[in-house]
Amino acid sequence: MKKIALFVDIQNIYYTTRQAYQRQFNYRELWQQLSNQGEIILANAYAIARQDDQQHKFQKALKHIGFDVKLKPFIQRSDGSAKGDWDVGITIDVLEHAPNVDVVCLLSGDGDFDLLLQKVAAKHGIETWVYGVEQLTAQSLIYSASRFQPIKEGLLLK
Repeated sequence: MKKIALFVDIQNIYYTTRQAYQRQFNYRELWQQLSNQGEIILANAYAIARQDDQQHKFQKALKHIGFDVKLKPFIQRSDGSAKGDWDVGITIDVLEHAPNVDVVCLLSGDGDFDLLLQKVAAKHGIETWVYGVEQLTAQSLIYSASRFQPIKEGLLLK
């Protein structure tokens, strides 16, 4: 049975599924699909901490499914711009856990992760799976993955 480490860029998945389908991603269905392909030994979901009830309910639901929800504060700069991405945190966690698994599964369309996937595949001889909205996923990320799974109907909430 394959050992799977799952890393979810929540902001990316939220905005891409909303833009492409006007729907939300079905994390429970993802968990079921991956569980049928191996053992999920690590599941991290990376989010921005916002103080609203909807976010708290969502995070609680993810924890109930089995995710470890990692939160980073949302930073509003004085010039009006905002900061709040997890790219470095996700990268560190992937590099840390890749030696202990057979599969690194990343949910994101962000092309910044292409080199990361290439590196862990070459160094550790593991599979790299990417789930993303195809038309909104960087081609470099799709090509870097040993398997790309487009997010479509079966992985969306009704």
